[in-house]
Amino acid sequence: MKKIIGLLLMLVLFAVAAAGCSKEPTPQDRFDAYIKLWNEQKFDKMYDYLTEGSKEVISKEDFTSRYQKIYDDLQITDLKMTFNKPGEEELAKDEDTVTYDFSASMNSIAGEIQFTHKAKMKKEERDKKNNWYVDWNTTYIFPQLKDGDKIGISSVKPKRGQIFDRADNTLAYNGQVYEVGVVPGKMEGQEGPVIAQLSSLLKMTPEQINKALTANWVKPDLFVPLKKVSMDDQERIAQLIALEPVQTKKVEARLYPFKETAAHLIGYVGSITADELEKLKDKGYTSTDIIGKRGLEEVFDEQLKGKSGVKITIKKPDGKSEVLAEKPVEDGQDLKLTIDIELQIKIYNELAGEAGTGAAINPVTGETLALVSTPSFDPNQAVLGFSTLEWNELQENPQKPLTTRFNKAYAPGSVFKPLTASIGLKNNMITPEQTMDIKGLKWQKGASWGNYFITRVHEANPVNLEKALVYSDNIYFARTALEIGKDTFSAGLREFGFEEELDYPFPLEKSTIGNLDKDIALADSGYGQGQIQMSIVHLLQTYTPFVNGGNMIKPSLLLGGEKTEKAVSSPEIAAILSSQLRKVVGDSEGTAHSADMADYPLAGKTGTAEIKQKQGEKGTENGWFIAYNTNSPNLMVAMMVENVLDRGGSQIPVKKVKNVITELK
Repeated sequence: MKKIIGLLLMLVLFAVAAAGCSKEPTPQDRFDAYIKLWNEQKFDKMYDYLTEGSKEVISKEDFTSRYQKIYDDLQITDLKMTFNKPGEEELAKDEDTVTYDFSASMNSIAGEIQFTHKAKMKKEERDKKNNWYVDWNTTYIFPQLKDGDKIGISSVKPKRGQIFDRADNTLAYNGQVYEVGVVPGKMEGQEGPVIAQLSSLLKMTPEQINKALTANWVKPDLFVPLKKVSMDDQERIAQLIALEPVQTKKVEARLYPFKETAAHLIGYVGSITADELEKLKDKGYTSTDIIGKRGLEEVFDEQLKGKSGVKITIKKPDGKSEVLAEKPVEDGQDLKLTIDIELQIKIYNELAGEAGTGAAINPVTGETLALVSTPSFDPNQAVLGFSTLEWNELQENPQKPLTTRFNKAYAPGSVFKPLTASIGLKNNMITPEQTMDIKGLKWQKGASWGNYFITRVHEANPVNLEKALVYSDNIYFARTALEIGKDTFSAGLREFGFEEELDYPFPLEKSTIGNLDKDIALADSGYGQGQIQMSIVHLLQTYTPFVNGGNMIKPSLLLGGEKTEKAVSSPEIAAILSSQLRKVVGDSEGTAHSADMADYPLAGKTGTAEIKQKQGEKGTENGWFIAYNTNSPNLMVAMMVENVLDRGGSQIPVKKVKNVITELK
C-alpha cells in the first residue's frame, strides 16, 4: 500500500512539474524580445515574431530590406526603442490580443525623430503550441507611414560663406557663369561642323563632346551641358550662341575677382571626389557637394560650406505630404582675413615672371598683410574647368605655377644670420664689440675638414658683429655657431619656433634645424645653410622681436584674433640687432644699400641660399630680402626669388621689396 501511495505522489509531482514547464510565453516577454532585436536592427529575426496575417502582407526579404533601406537612406543613428514592460498580468482565457505602448527616438539626416506608438500582440497556434506575435503594419516604422505611402528626402544647399580682406574687399564670392550646351535634335545634319566649332570655342576635344552627347540620359530635345564660361567672356559667348544648336543658361559658381594674385592663398572649389567623400562622409558631406580644393577654401571648408537643410516627408497617394523631420539650412560663415589685397597685388606684380614668394606682416600686431606665390594660375578657370591643354601646360611649366611657395620651407641663407647673432648675444658667446681675426675669403676649422672651406664675399679684418651683418660675413657666423655649440644653438632655435608646427591658419611646412652633430654642419647652419629650412612666414615671425623689445609675435591671418607674444631675447639685444640691420641698408657698404631711402629708414637683411649637392659644383641660388621701417614698424616685407645665380643674386628681391615699399609710402 505504501508503495502505491508513493507512486501516486511521484506522478502528482511530475504532473505539477510538467505543467510548470509548459507554461505559455507571455505577450510582454515576447514584445520585449522583439524590441531588443529592433534596437540591434536585426530585422530578419524581427520578422519571425510577426503574425501570419502580417507575413501575408510583406515577405521576409521585403520586410528586412525596407527597414534597412529606410534607415540607411535617412542615415538613422542612435536608435533607441523603449518598452516599459509590465509585470505579470492575468489574461482572460479567451483573450487573444493585447496592446502595448512603445517609444522610439533616433537621429536622422534631418535631425531627431521621436514618436510613441501602440503595438498589437496576437496569440496564434503554431505547431500545436500557442505563442504571441506582433500584428505588424507600416506604421510601426513611423506612425505617419501608411500602406502605399512613400518617404521623400529633399535638401536645400547652403550659401557658401564669402572671403574678405581686411578692408572688406571680396576675395571669393558666389556669382554666376554661363553654362553652355546644345540640344542634340537641333544638330541633325550638321553634327560635324557644329562639334568642330564647339571643340575650338570650348577647348574641348570632339571625343569629350561626343561622350557628353551620347550619355544614357540624353534625348533629342534635352539641353546637354558641355562647359561653363565666364560672363566676362562676351566675345566667346557671342560666337557660341551664333551656332543654332547652342544654348546658354546662367548657373551659380564660385568666383575669384583677383584671379592669379591670390590664387594660392584663397584656392578654389570643385565637385567632391569619391576619395574625398570617403574621408568626409562622417562629417555630413554628400556626393553632390562642392568643396574647397586648395588654399583657404580647403582649410576652412567646413566653416565656409555651411550645412544643408534637409526635410524628410511622408508622401501620400493623393499628393499630400506630412513632414517627419526637418533640419533648417545653415549658410556658411564668412571669412575675414588680415590680408591687404592692395599690398598683395603690389607684391604679386613685382614678382610677376619670377618663381618665388613674397609675404608681409605688421610686426607689431602679427597680422599677415600679404601671402604671394608666383607664378600663379586663375582659380576661376579651375572652377570653370581646365581644358586638357591648359592643365598640361600648368603641370609641365618648369616654374611650377601650381606650387604654393609661401608655406614651403627653404634654406634661408644669410637672412638667418640675425638669429645666430641673437642666440650668441643671449648666451654671452659674443658681444657687439668683440672682434674676430679673419684673414682671406675662406676659412676652415682645421685639417680634419679636408678640402671643405667656409667662404665669404667681402674681405675685412678684424670683424665685429656690425661688420659681419653689414658685409654678410659667412665666416663670422660659422665661427659664432661653433662657439655657441650645437646644444645651445639648437635650443635657441627652438625658442624661435624651429622644429614645431606653427599655430597658423594656413598649414606651413615646419622649419627644421637638421643634423648638427658634425662641426661642418653646425658651422654652415650659423649662416643659414647646412640643413636649416624655414618658410617665409616663419622668417617674418622670427624678425618681430627686433621691433618688439625681444618679444616674438605669433602671425595671424584671421581678422580679430588675439595678439600672442613670447620673449626670445632681451630689449637690449633686440635694439642692438635692429640698429645693425638698419646699417645693412643705410651703410654705403651694406649688402642692401640699394634699398636705402632718406625719408624712409629701412632695416633689413639680404640672403642668397646656395642649392647644390657638394662644394665646388655650380648649383642654383635663391635670393632673399626682408625689411621694415625702423621709425614706423607697422610693415615688414620679405621676398624670395628662385634661380638668381648670375642674375644679380639677392639684389633682385632687394629692388622688388624697395619698389613695393616706395609705392606704399
